[in-house]
Amino acid sequence: MLRVGIFFGGPSREREISFAGGRTVFDNLDKALFEAVPVFVDSLGNFIRLDWQYLYKGTIRDFFPPASALPVTEQPWQIYQESLGPLTHEQQDALARAVGEPIQPRDFRQLFDFAFLTLHGPYGEDGAIQGVLDWVGIPYSGAGILPSAIGIDKIAQKKLLQAMGWPTPTFCTIGLDQWNASAATARPALFAELEAALGLPFVVKAPHQGSSIGVSVVSDEAGFAAAVNRSFFQQEIDLAQWRTWSAAQKSQFAQHLTDIRAGIGLPVQLGENGPIAHHPAHLLTLLDQVANEQLKTNNQQLITLLSLTDAETAVLVEAFVAGREFSCIVLENPDGGAPLPLPPTEIIKGTEVFDYRSKYLPGMARKITPMPLPDADLHRLRARCAALFTAFQFSVYARLDGFYTPDGEIFLNDPNTTSGMLPASFFFHQAAEIGLNPAQLITLIIRTSLAARAREGKRAHHLRHTLARLDAALANQRAAGDQRLPVAVVLGGYSSERHISVESGRNIYEKLASSAKYRPVPVFLSGSSESWALHVLPIHLLLKDNADDIRDQIRAWETGHGHHPVLDEIAAEARPLTARFLQAEMQRGPRRISLDELAAEVDAVFIALHGRPGEDGALQAELERVGLPYNGSGPAASRVTINKYETNQRLRAAGIRVADHNWVTRAAWETDGKAFYQQIEHDFPYPLIAKPADDGCSSAVKKINDRPALEAFTRLIFRDGEDLMPADAATLGLSFREEFPRKTGFVVETLIGADGARHFLEITGGLLTHRLPDGSIAYELFEASEALATGAVLSLEEKFLAGEGQNITPARYAPESAERQRISEEVKRQLQRVAEVLHVEGYARIDAFVRVRAASDGHPAPVEVIVIEVNSLPGMTPATCIFHQTALAGYSPYEFIDRILAFGQARR
Repeated sequence: MLRVGIFFGGPSREREISFAGGRTVFDNLDKALFEAVPVFVDSLGNFIRLDWQYLYKGTIRDFFPPASALPVTEQPWQIYQESLGPLTHEQQDALARAVGEPIQPRDFRQLFDFAFLTLHGPYGEDGAIQGVLDWVGIPYSGAGILPSAIGIDKIAQKKLLQAMGWPTPTFCTIGLDQWNASAATARPALFAELEAALGLPFVVKAPHQGSSIGVSVVSDEAGFAAAVNRSFFQQEIDLAQWRTWSAAQKSQFAQHLTDIRAGIGLPVQLGENGPIAHHPAHLLTLLDQVANEQLKTNNQQLITLLSLTDAETAVLVEAFVAGREFSCIVLENPDGGAPLPLPPTEIIKGTEVFDYRSKYLPGMARKITPMPLPDADLHRLRARCAALFTAFQFSVYARLDGFYTPDGEIFLNDPNTTSGMLPASFFFHQAAEIGLNPAQLITLIIRTSLAARAREGKRAHHLRHTLARLDAALANQRAAGDQRLPVAVVLGGYSSERHISVESGRNIYEKLASSAKYRPVPVFLSGSSESWALHVLPIHLLLKDNADDIRDQIRAWETGHGHHPVLDEIAAEARPLTARFLQAEMQRGPRRISLDELAAEVDAVFIALHGRPGEDGALQAELERVGLPYNGSGPAASRVTINKYETNQRLRAAGIRVADHNWVTRAAWETDGKAFYQQIEHDFPYPLIAKPADDGCSSAVKKINDRPALEAFTRLIFRDGEDLMPADAATLGLSFREEFPRKTGFVVETLIGADGARHFLEITGGLLTHRLPDGSIAYELFEASEALATGAVLSLEEKFLAGEGQNITPARYAPESAERQRISEEVKRQLQRVAEVLHVEGYARIDAFVRVRAASDGHPAPVEVIVIEVNSLPGMTPATCIFHQTALAGYSPYEFIDRILAFGQARR
């Protein structure tokens, strides 16, 4: 079995996406062929053989640096390692030992046979790590040193494209020293020069970053200086204004400024030769000191510059291309033939820039594959991508981005030698069009990379032997056939949670697909509450960007418009590459299936649906009718837990604390709107919480501060059509493409606060049930996670977007270990009581607030648990905190899913 070291993390700004990508590869690596070795690269470039449990934290900052190493500050800042300041080698090794084992490049050959690189940005895809691995004789995935160096440098790429006669937008560069030396009064003249040369708008880019970090579209002079500074990762601050800010405003400023994706990052230098701040708290102190000193000396220099100490030395400025944006993955032919461009994807975005949020949060942008173009233009675009792949000497694979203009011109402008590897990234999305699931694509990349390294002549004999071993294992795998247990994974639906349901279902599918026990069958549920249908999906539909894309593709196939001849041609071109990895002939379109037919094809069902139907017991009842075991609670319990109002009523009757609540209806609002609002305000003082009763994922959960907000919420949730009223959406601060369901009633609740408690926090706790020999059920409660919301309620991003949100596991109930554990056990006891009252089975997630009162008269501190909601089918996306909790209990995600399925089968 080939040992694969998976490298992730790193010093770059994209380290969180790299972390999530490493987890994706770790989970999808074919367990019958490979042994995974997680290698975390920290902010300082150290290599750590990571204990696998930490892979399932939400972000790097959730586990590294470890909590014991964090400095004591007034605010609980989450920081990266560089915020600890200068560290000795011994200190760095001590940090590493808290999460794994520090290793050196000389150790690599004893630990793994191959390195799979999911590192991004500088030090990850610029040739640096590739050089280290070449030096120690470890074959690695992707391109070698030279093409990697080209692929990271946007300025070098532009010059090469220009020299080779390829069409590219007009561009120029601005040097850091030139920019900082110029007076503010000189910048209008520079803007005028750029406007004359490039036209408006133009684009300013940080040339060595990915994920659209440091990219701005400049439309006028007012935004010019800020855009250039953003690409240099520096910011000017008015110290006179700083002195007028409150402590909360200063803290918010520091939080944004030190964000490695949207801000500058750390360490930051104040002024040209000023002090350096490593920690956000230190930055606040230094700014206060500089501002106060300025006040004492009556210094008229009001502006100071904050600069990242390790930043860009030049920025790229290029003409804006008015065209359709696309991305195309190109695969090398390991047998020496022409490279294979996969079907290009068009990106339909809601903003001028395909930014970090749009790239990685499902539903924020549309990805249409293949790009809707005439067949001849699709082939022309693919041929151009293949030609650039060859011209830049890329190998194994690359992602080429570009624009297709209204007059048919093709601009290729951002070739990448490492693609993002989240489950719905272009890398997996486009490979699915030639029939490869993520596990198969990763295997193909490993095999192609071994062949590429062997051709480079370094340890060639050894690599050819390794390649032969892998080919023999693949041949044996194909000859044995697929004997695994068939399990349907049902995903999608029609609720506001459908996109998250697809993410959950894909994650379950991928965990099972890479196992030796289960053969997952993806099944998409569509329709409405009146009538729904099931379709077995081919892999390329499963990996469409979101639920609406999958639904639209199914409709197109059912009306005879789903078939695309170019996709068939590309799949035929790919057959020499894919033949050794595919177990069966590729399924091109969706296949409608009834529950009775499904029962004849699979042995069990994993319901990955959220909202209705799924969490309401409707599907469970139908599965019981056809005799299929399933995950989660039965129909009766599900019908209660989906309804937040009914859940609160049941729990309150059992003596369990819940928020004061009420159910309000559209009928009452239509009868007398004035009385409707007055009754709510009489029963619930502002601020209050308003939310749908049967939607999750923070859908339409809003903190209501006043009557205008209450009226806006009511009009939106009781509206007749799908479209949102813009004024009401603005009143509630709805973000781009935020879902807001239509209902006939909603729940109003008291906003839960500390109420004088010594410690107050929001937690989410997971549980798993086990069947005992006597037929009874035992509950296993996991350590709850502390959820830190930046706003009034946890957002969609904080719950499900990799690198967002702060879920600290285990929750920080108290600083003393013994007291923390005592409180944890009390919280678990109360959460178990909730599950017992509601007859929850299988697994669940329970959200609650915890108040820890002050101890008195020698008695331990009282603990109050106020339940918010119970999810009988919790989110199972890769970034959800239930996997953090199960990892602490010793379950890998696959083992947790296996236990859930086993309970469902035993229940039958």
